[in-house]
Amino acid sequence: MRIAYLVNQYPKVSHTFIRREILALEAQGVEVARFALRGWDADLVDPQDAQERTRTRYLLQDGVPALLLDALRQALRHPARAWTALSLAVSMAWKGDRTLAHHLISWAEGARLARWMGQAGLTHLHAHFGTNSAEVAMLAAASGPLRFSFTVHGSDEWDQPRQYKLREKIERAAFVVGISHYTRAQLVRWARAQDRHRIHVVHCGLDAAFLEAAVRPVPDVHRIVCVGRLCREKAQGVLLDALLLLRERGVRFELVLAGDGELRPEIERRIVDEGLQQQVHITGWVSSQRVRELLDSSRALVLPSLMEALPVVIMEAMALGRPVIATYVGGIPELVRPGHDGWLVPAGHVSALADALEAALRSPVEQLTAMGRGSHGRVLQRHHAQHEASRLAALFRDAAALASGQTQTSPTVGPPQRSEFEAGSASRALQRGEQA
Repeated sequence: MRIAYLVNQYPKVSHTFIRREILALEAQGVEVARFALRGWDADLVDPQDAQERTRTRYLLQDGVPALLLDALRQALRHPARAWTALSLAVSMAWKGDRTLAHHLISWAEGARLARWMGQAGLTHLHAHFGTNSAEVAMLAAASGPLRFSFTVHGSDEWDQPRQYKLREKIERAAFVVGISHYTRAQLVRWARAQDRHRIHVVHCGLDAAFLEAAVRPVPDVHRIVCVGRLCREKAQGVLLDALLLLRERGVRFELVLAGDGELRPEIERRIVDEGLQQQVHITGWVSSQRVRELLDSSRALVLPSLMEALPVVIMEAMALGRPVIATYVGGIPELVRPGHDGWLVPAGHVSALADALEAALRSPVEQLTAMGRGSHGRVLQRHHAQHEASRLAALFRDAAALASGQTQTSPTVGPPQRSEFEAGSASRALQRGEQA
């Protein structure tokens, strides 16, 4: 089986889960052609990302004029399809958050991608994120005899479902994937009733480096690590407020903020203003290997997010046997069990977050280690990269069989029964043999 993947920017430090998914599919015999809108100008710290860049073809690398010229040539070859795709692109601009010019560029990107896929003999395109990459995939499918599907992570898609025309994308897709049941629920909210059965759950998977890593005892240190983009949604500002409460209580702590983002200057100023330079350190973007090292050398992971689908770093921390301090948002409660895998607190609740941090910092390391061992088994059961890739591959096979008029290899998954809802896959064999 041969398919194509489309991502807005690939490879990217914060998109390693996409790389893991692609490599897991290829390990199962699925040939994946990589396409991205951009990505060649980004700094890469992971050697695997550098290798992925050489395997990726970029729609915008030679500039917009060349892209438009290529699209016009494609339109002259297939005028009926071009008109259909162009009309769809114009309709996407109606009450959207982007200008008509942006949607016309997406039309050109879709036309070029349809031509490239046709030359390679590819007929199925899968996009990650339901934003502009899903739009380009939809327009590519309209420009050529292609099928498309997409994976939604959130929260942009359900924060602005009308602007992103989420319902229209779901209607036209062969299938849609959410990375958690919460994500699927948000998609169901905006889908037509007749399209809901094509919305599935496929979890993000962990790679071998985390799956096979030895679970080491929690070290007797006062270090907590927070991994993620420095942005409003991740709520590092709330975390700093909680640390100030810990300081008032006389609790010893050290926080490592592993990541970068638009709020870094603001957070750095706040650290200085509050006199936290000795306790709080920002690393900037780090490699996957460095994330493992930071988690291994810390007492717990903290992620005080205001909105999430299901962060991969939580899975990584649990795989390494580290307790998690997080919030009751998105799909996090589907994985993290309070009292078993860590602590969950209401989002934005400073004192509750401080209480959880204090509990983690004052708990005996033997107790935290026992907690982490249980978390390790749980995350391996639910987020094994190869298992989740099998579920996704089953969806690709079913879409191909349905398009060719053949009997499906396995029935489409719907939400009514728990076993099917948990599996989020089109394969009965996987549903019988595995617990989601």
